Amino acid sequence: MKRIALSTLSLALLGAAGAAHAQSSVTLYGLIDESIQYVHNANLANDHLIQTFAGNIQGDRWGLKGTEDLGGGLKAIFQLESGFDVNNGKMSQGGRLFGRQAYVGVTHDMYGTFTMGRQYDPLVDLVQPLTADNYFGSTFTTPGDVDNNDNSSRTSNAIKYVSPVWSGFQFEGMYALGGVAGATGAGQSWAGAATWSGGPFSVAAGYFRMENGNTPASRGVVPGVNQGGTWNANVTSGGTFDGSNINGAYQSAKQIDITSVAGQYVTGPFTFNLRYSFAQYKPDAFSGFASQQKYQVVGAFAGYQITPAMLVGLGYIYTHGSGDASASYNQVSLGADYNLSKRTDLYLLGAYQKASGHQRDQSTGAIVDAGASVGSYGYGAGSTSQEIVSLGIRHKF
Repeated sequence: MKRIALSTLSLALLGAAGAAHAQSSVTLYGLIDESIQYVHNANLANDHLIQTFAGNIQGDRWGLKGTEDLGGGLKAIFQLESGFDVNNGKMSQGGRLFGRQAYVGVTHDMYGTFTMGRQYDPLVDLVQPLTADNYFGSTFTTPGDVDNNDNSSRTSNAIKYVSPVWSGFQFEGMYALGGVAGATGAGQSWAGAATWSGGPFSVAAGYFRMENGNTPASRGVVPGVNQGGTWNANVTSGGTFDGSNINGAYQSAKQIDITSVAGQYVTGPFTFNLRYSFAQYKPDAFSGFASQQKYQVVGAFAGYQITPAMLVGLGYIYTHGSGDASASYNQVSLGADYNLSKRTDLYLLGAYQKASGHQRDQSTGAIVDAGASVGSYGYGAGSTSQEIVSLGIRHKF
């Protein structure tokens, strides 16, 4: 009897463990995006470049995400996501192990989702999906990514709330603590965005404010020696700098403000969207520039689903900088994406950009003729024009 009782108890415990396991899940996932790329006027000497390049449409990544049922409709959630370059195996996002995302929180169908950690801001979550970047990535985004349309910035130390969807409406709010002793607001970031979708129409708008986490002394200008320290990405937001001369000279900004709005219309195989953003790079007495630099961005996109497996798209972006330096950038992009399966696709992307006016040089701080720099690649040309073509493959697992 004793042996039978123990066996029964063991079976009961195994059943309970199985039930608990069925209420939890952990998923390993990833993506590799690789291409052969040609760049015309790839540097200040206007040399041409042929190379392998990773992450045109989406950045290479692997990650873990999971949920646990806590009862009453409440679930614990987490996500850890690491970026890497498939060409050399190095980690992206400044060498962070989980530089793309790293957060934990709780979610409820009725009350929304609350998370803490390193996360995307609400504009990336709600506004960016209604733009060309959502379909074809870096080749179709803002020059220099001055408005973070290509997700150049992620936010550390962030507390974020995402509402449920009510009749097509949803909103998000985020606040990131700078964590500087004696200065609560130093290095902080905060943002809010909302979206509405009804039938074929979708609209979204949001505002993002990030502050430089470096101390005034570390950003101080020494005449003839430097042009002001760079943006401190170790506190909250990483800034929106992609290495080009378009906004590279403003890494000593005290504050960056970004306002974005986008709308999309889908009818049959056609997708159309329009967007506008306004980015402000604000200096203080310790910045390497004196006047506020402003960027206004207008973008348009048309996509056509030729077959269930093939999408083609045409994008146009006009970017105008004013204030500290005045320059304009006109960019036209073309793309085609063909699905070989549910997880593997081939793509061909191309873009041409024409620059005019003047911009501040990030190395010397001088005002120079504007050089072209397509999308968020960071190839700063010495010429007023630049072209990029990429032929690639993307695989998801």
